[in-house]
Amino acid sequence: MDRAAITVGAGMDMPIMHDSDRFDFVRDIGSGNFGVARLMRDKQTKDLVAVKYIERGDKIDENVQREIINHRSLRHPNIVRFKEVILTQTHLAIVMEYAAGGELFERIRNAGRFSEDEARFFFQQLISGVSYCHTMQVCHRDLKLENTLLDGSPAPRLKICDFGYSKSSVLHSQPKSTVGTPAYIAPEVLLRQEYDGKIADVWSCGVTLYVMLVGSYPFEDPDEPKDFRKTIQRILQVQYSIPDNIQISRECRHLISRIFVEDPTKRITIPEIRNNEWFLKNLPADLMDEKTMSNQYEEPDQPMQSIDAIMQIISEGYHTASWPLRSRPGHG
Repeated sequence: MDRAAITVGAGMDMPIMHDSDRFDFVRDIGSGNFGVARLMRDKQTKDLVAVKYIERGDKIDENVQREIINHRSLRHPNIVRFKEVILTQTHLAIVMEYAAGGELFERIRNAGRFSEDEARFFFQQLISGVSYCHTMQVCHRDLKLENTLLDGSPAPRLKICDFGYSKSSVLHSQPKSTVGTPAYIAPEVLLRQEYDGKIADVWSCGVTLYVMLVGSYPFEDPDEPKDFRKTIQRILQVQYSIPDNIQISRECRHLISRIFVEDPTKRITIPEIRNNEWFLKNLPADLMDEKTMSNQYEEPDQPMQSIDAIMQIISEGYHTASWPLRSRPGHG
């Protein structure tokens, strides 16, 4: 591994990497408030990886730290795999598994909507991944189609990504802040009550299921879909309907009605969903046993980057570099 160690901070050598030493740039794959995401090829293994670049300095905040630490702890086939975090001269770079199939959002947009069987196939995987997160005491808090990726296989494997809003009950108290995307937010989150992040995640999973089946958001006003105030009002009143022209089984409608419940204490839970009749239909064998699933996903030849190493890199990422910089991440 070709690394240039540059002394930064009192008596401490931190390896500052030129990412071009490790990776070849392939193409841009996304951008957001965080910065840019790039598809890169590992020069040594030739594997494709996704690298999320966050500019050093003020953008390295507690959300970034939380995302990295929470993501690192999760190893499951339905969660995008965290690989490592790297410090470059200009950016903090989060290296992760590349999901070649793109966003579930794009697949629905292209299809219009899914058949009930296809929607169930993806919902089963979503619930499997979320169930594992909750077992690891991590609530995602921003589950949505754009944060749900697919691998490139013919029967795509769903991959949950973006843990920037996630909370770990191991590290943090009960969530109180209103985070997430308006169309997916549960009523108790909008009301800024102290809420159970696991139960709020269930609501967001229900929105994803509805969109897959219907092709539109359940709580948007059909006449003014971009009016967030109306969306919020409809969420608080649990005002949704399934259009008459959409053929959905009675069992599926019943499950949706158990998810969209205003009182979180009466809402169906993830373990209850996993035992639901509609959910269990055509359940792939590899989703049945969570323990077997995560064991199969272990890669003993790839040691996990230690939390100490990650925290050291993040702490240096708070500071902008004070030496000549290379212009763009991923281009050397």
